[in-house]
Amino acid sequence: MTALTVWRFNTPDGAEAAVETLEHLAGKGLVTIHDAATVSWEPDRKKPKTRQLHETTRTGALAGAFWGMLFGLIFFLPVLGLAIGAAGGALSGAMTDVGIDDGFIDRVRAEITPGTSALFVMTSDAVIDKVKEGFAGQDPRLIFTNLSGEQESRLHEVFGD
Repeated sequence: MTALTVWRFNTPDGAEAAVETLEHLAGKGLVTIHDAATVSWEPDRKKPKTRQLHETTRTGALAGAFWGMLFGLIFFLPVLGLAIGAAGGALSGAMTDVGIDDGFIDRVRAEITPGTSALFVMTSDAVIDKVKEGFAGQDPRLIFTNLSGEQESRLHEVFGD
């Protein structure tokens, strides 16, 4: 089963360090990374910076469109103001139709603030205990997952959240 998880880090470069850790673990066969993107928000910036793990030319336009719309919906619409409110509403409605609910958007928007970063990652086949060892000292905080309640509880236990 593929899991979508969103992890928050207390530093602007925490998510990038997590990507390096995940790629190292994937190289050892301890997790399969299907796709990922990071959001880093420097304390002195007005907006966060986003980056996809894979180039959109390699993974296709659909993945790029997904991450772009998701991050635009979460982070940029509040900045753009009422001038594009109607377009934002249409986009929000379209995203709701593909399964991204307002609760998810609100949670992520509230958690990712200046001076922090986040990793959005789709994975499968994770050897949880080994993945935890790989993340020692990075202090990730799980803020969203599409896993079942039981699986999410296990993840919280493992990462001490």
